Amino acid sequence: MKKSIFTLAIVTGIAGTILMSCKPGTNEEKESQEKVEIARDNVQDAKDSLAVAKQAATEAEWNAFKNSGDSITRINDLRIAGLKLKIKKTGKDIDSKYQENIAVLEQKNKDLKVKMDAYKNDANSDWQSFKREFKHDTDEIGKALKDLTVDNKK
Repeated sequence: MKKSIFTLAIVTGIAGTILMSCKPGTNEEKESQEKVEIARDNVQDAKDSLAVAKQAATEAEWNAFKNSGDSITRINDLRIAGLKLKIKKTGKDIDSKYQENIAVLEQKNKDLKVKMDAYKNDANSDWQSFKREFKHDTDEIGKALKDLTVDNKK
């Protein structure tokens, strides 16, 4: 009898311990659940901002940008043609470095035209990034053309 009471007491103790350890909803669990929800919200916000960044340009915005880009490349073509004509008119042997620079700038300008024509204005393209890169490239060519005509030799 003592053995059965002792066994019953041990089994009751073990069962009580198991039941107490399985209590629902501790503070740590609630805090971690809140952190998970905050992380999910942050991920959703990041996805939304990416979607906005990748948003295709409106048709009017795209046409205006394309016309602007085309006019910039045409202006650069005219400036390059003017530089080539200047070389021919002077009749002097211009150093080959000057001619190479003109050829490089001419190729970069052609590459910009190809880049503009190849761009597809859809949801999969990154419109803001394309716009920023294209503007940077046209600015670089314009600056290089201006620097090319400056005579640094004194």
